Amino acid sequence: KMSEGNFTSPLYSIFIINKSGGLIFHKDLVQRKVRLTSNSYLQIAGVFHGMYAITSQLAPTKEVSSGIKTLEADCMKLYCFQSVTGTKFIVTTEPNRNDVEINEFLSQLYSLYANYVLKNPFYDLEQPIHNCDKFQINLNSLIENMFSVSL
Repeated sequence: KMSEGNFTSPLYSIFIINKSGGLIFHKDLVQRKVRLTSNSYLQIAGVFHGMYAITSQLAPTKEVSSGIKTLEADCMKLYCFQSVTGTKFIVTTEPNRNDVEINEFLSQLYSLYANYVLKNPFYDLEQPIHNCDKFQINLNSLIENMFSVSL
């Protein structure tokens, strides 16, 4: 497990950002060298939302761009899927991950969100995901099954 310090995962973090740029969910799957505060995660979500909006308008054509799909760095890769409602599903991974595999994961993450968060009568739209145990359980199962890791 992550808390034991010997957990390794090809996924580093998962973020879900609402259409207004607010962080409604995050899960770290590896230990960071620098511990981030809750405020830091909120800032990351806001900055990414702004960058996404800007890149959507930077296309050299008259049509609007789809925004950031992937972002690469030497030590990680970021993938983003935006739903038709504007909710963004983001994962950070090892830099050498297969794009098809991660895009499939994002698709299944979106399905879990639709089935276990949006259909939960106690969930308030656009608010942080707290009391959606089935979402958390099924997300852990998805990660374990797709990436052969134990959470």
